[in-house]
Amino acid sequence: MKDKTIAKVYAHSFLELGKDKNIDIAEEVTKLTEIINASNELENVLFLDVFTTEEKVAVFEDIAKKANLSALITECIKYLIAEKRIGLFPLIFKEIIVIDDEAKGFLRGTIEGASDDISEEYKAKLLDMLKKYIGDKKPVLNYIKSEDITAGYRVTVDDLQLDASVDNQLKHFKEMIIGE
Repeated sequence: MKDKTIAKVYAHSFLELGKDKNIDIAEEVTKLTEIINASNELENVLFLDVFTTEEKVAVFEDIAKKANLSALITECIKYLIAEKRIGLFPLIFKEIIVIDDEAKGFLRGTIEGASDDISEEYKAKLLDMLKKYIGDKKPVLNYIKSEDITAGYRVTVDDLQLDASVDNQLKHFKEMIIGE
């Protein structure tokens, strides 16, 4: 929990600095995250304590130059490395994306169901039902097949969950009958 709080503070700070310099921090950290995720070696260099701070900074500077990252995000990441907080970068990235999406009026979420895919008709119905709870914000929903759901769907957006699965309905019915 403490790490998540610290990551939020960094995310807000990075976004404010980016706003002051007119830099899209969300785009920059997304690019950096894609680069890190594409290379296990780079991930090891940045996140394992086997390498010195100087080695990490040198490798990162080369990557930042090749990726054409802004001087601001380069300095922010070098600061995280120097303070031995680079391990928080994945959490900071997630927080930046959440804050940026919220500022742009988007909410990210998932639809879970038993089938391999969801029809556009059902997706539209779920979006209509969801609009009652989230207002004017536009949800961006990804579909995930879940083994935990027998039939129906479960929609999760931020801290809101709408569970229209048969499993949930049976659970409530059981609680009502047995009194658990």
